[in-house]
Amino acid sequence: MLDFFRRKDLLVRILLGVVVGLLGVGMLLYLVPGNLGPAADAANVVATVEGSPITVDAVNQFLSRVERDRAIPATLKAFYARQIAEQMIFDKLLQAEAKRLGIRVSDQERADRIKLLLPTVFEGGTFAGLDRYTSEVQERFRMGVAEFEERIHQSVLEGKIVRLVTDGVAASPEEVEQEYRRRNERVKIEYAVFRPTLLEARITPSEADLSAYFEAKKAQYQVPERRAIRYVLLDPTQLRQRVSATEEELRAYYIQHTDIYRVQDRARVSHVLFKTVGKSEAEVEEIRRKAEETLRKAKRGAKFEDLAKQYSEDTTKDAGGDLGWIITGQTVPEFERVAFSLPKGSISDLVKTQYGFHIIKVVDRETARTKPLDEVRDAVRNAVLEAKSRQLADHLVNQLNAAVTKSARRPLEEIGRELGLPVAEASPAAVTEPVGELGAASNLLDAIFRLRPGELSSVVRIDRGHVVLTVTAIQPAHQATLAEVRDRVIADYQREKSPELARKLAEECSKRAKAGEALAAVAKALGVEAKTSEPFARTGSVNDLGSARQLSTAYTLAVGQVSGPTQVGDSWAVFRVTARDEPKPEEFEKQRKSLEQQVLQAKRDLAYEAFRSALRQRMEREGKLRVNAEVLQQLSAPAGPSSN
Repeated sequence: MLDFFRRKDLLVRILLGVVVGLLGVGMLLYLVPGNLGPAADAANVVATVEGSPITVDAVNQFLSRVERDRAIPATLKAFYARQIAEQMIFDKLLQAEAKRLGIRVSDQERADRIKLLLPTVFEGGTFAGLDRYTSEVQERFRMGVAEFEERIHQSVLEGKIVRLVTDGVAASPEEVEQEYRRRNERVKIEYAVFRPTLLEARITPSEADLSAYFEAKKAQYQVPERRAIRYVLLDPTQLRQRVSATEEELRAYYIQHTDIYRVQDRARVSHVLFKTVGKSEAEVEEIRRKAEETLRKAKRGAKFEDLAKQYSEDTTKDAGGDLGWIITGQTVPEFERVAFSLPKGSISDLVKTQYGFHIIKVVDRETARTKPLDEVRDAVRNAVLEAKSRQLADHLVNQLNAAVTKSARRPLEEIGRELGLPVAEASPAAVTEPVGELGAASNLLDAIFRLRPGELSSVVRIDRGHVVLTVTAIQPAHQATLAEVRDRVIADYQREKSPELARKLAEECSKRAKAGEALAAVAKALGVEAKTSEPFARTGSVNDLGSARQLSTAYTLAVGQVSGPTQVGDSWAVFRVTARDEPKPEEFEKQRKSLEQQVLQAKRDLAYEAFRSALRQRMEREGKLRVNAEVLQQLSAPAGPSSN
C-alpha cells in the first residue's frame, strides 16, 4: 500500500486533480476493491469483470465510508460516485491482468509492506502481537485486519505492474533540454484583443437582414402566456407612517436595551504593513530599512493614506490602511499595546509583530461608556417604530387572511377599504418574469398562474410583505411577430454576428501592423486598446488574455514580428513580440537532474495511462469487461433538487 501513500499523482489521475486534498490517504486505501456486497439484479450492476460484478450498492457503500470522514459537497457526489466506480472497474481489471501474466504477491512482500506502514507494531523487529496490530490498523486506517491486508496485497500487486509497464521508459537529454526551454524561454508581447461581447453594439442590422434572421429562426421566438393582475400589498415599511413613538416608549426601550449602547475602549486605526513572514535575516533587515524610510516620510507630514496605498502589503492598502474601530483582544498584543497607548492623531514608531513591521496611526479614540438616550435617540426611535410597525403588520395580515377566507370572490376594493390598503395593478407578465413591484418570487408566480380570473388568491408572502391578488386578463401563448420580440431578435443577431466581426477586425489589425503601422495606433483606430504583457513562459499566462498555450506562435516569432489573427477563447487577438528572454545554459545545468526526474515521471505516468486504457479496451473487446452504461450514467447523474 506504500505506493498509494507515496505517489499522490495516482490520485490526481483518478480524480482529475479535483479531490486530492479532500480524499487523502484514507481514500486511497478505500479505492482498492474490498467486499463488493451481495450480488444484485442487472439494474444494480455497474459492470462485470470476468463475471464478477461491481454493484451500485458497493459504490454507495464506499461513498458512505468516505462521507463518514469528511463532508462531500452535494454538487460533487455524482462526480465521486463515477470515479469510485471507474476505479473499482480498473482494480478488477488489474487483478485479472496480473493473473494472466502470472504476477503474484508473496506473504513476505506483503509483510515487508506492512512493516513500512506500521513500524511501531514491530519493536526491535519483533511482532508486538495481534492486539496491538489490530488496534493500530483500526485507529489509523479505520478498517479490520483482513480488509487492510487485502488492500496491502492490491497495492503491492499494482506496484509490480507499474514497474513492469514503466521500467523501460527513459528521458533523453534532448527531452530534458526541451522541457527546460519550455519552462524558461520567455517572451514579452504588445497585444490587442477583439472581444465579441464588446463588439455587439457595433452591429446594426438592416430591416431586411433582421427580417431574414427572424424568419430563419422563427420557431425559437414564442410569446409565453402572460397574466395581468390587481392586488393589495401589505408592506411593513409603508406601515411606519401609521405608527408613532411617545417619549415614555423611547425611554422604556432604552432602559430595556442599555447593553446595546455600551461602548468599550476602542480606537480607530490605520496602518502600513511591511511583511516579513518567510523572509531571511538579510531580507528582514532590508524590509526594516524600507519601513524606517516610510516612517520618516509619515513623521514629516506625508499623507498617511497615500503611504499605505503605495507601500502597505496588507489587504487594507486600497482603503489607505484603514482598519476601522478595534477593541482590546482583537489584534495581536504588540499592535494593541501601541494602538491603545497613543493619543488621537499620533503616529507610532515601527511596531514589530509576527506579520512584519507596522506603522500605526490612531485616527480616533473612544473610552468605555454608556451612550445617553439623547445621543442614541434616533436609533432608539427607529427600533421602537420598527417593532410597532411589525406588530401592526401582523395584525393586518391576520385581518387579510380573515377577509380572503370569508369569500374568494369578494371585490378587492372592498378588502382594501377595510384595511386601508390601496389597490394596484401590474402589467401582464410571463411565468419567468417579475411582476411589477412585487418581484418574481416562485410562490407569487405559482399563485398567479393557478388562479382563475376573478378569484382571490390566498395571502402570499413575498420580500415586500404580504399580497392578495386577482387575475384580470390572460394573454395566451402564441408565435411571436417580429414587432413583439424585436429587441430580443436584434440582441441575438448581434451576439451571433459579433465573433465574425471580431475575426475580421483582428485580420485587419494584423495586416496593417505587418505592413508597418504601429500596433497600438491600429488597435486604437479599430476601437480597442493595445496592452503590453509581462514576460511569460510557455507554462504561464497573460492577464486578461489567457494561457500561453494559446499564444504558442509567440515563441516562433522574432522580436518585432507581428502575429496573424489568433483565436483566444471566444476572442481574437493580434500581438507583436517586443522582447525575448532566452534560457540560460548555466541554470540548465543546475536544474538538469531535477528536470530529468520530472520528465521521466511524466513519461511513466503517460505510459501507465496508456496501459490502463489499452487494458480496458482489450478486456471489452474480449467480452471480459461488460459495463452497464445506463446504470453508470444514472449513478453519476447529479441529484435533482430536494423535495423538501
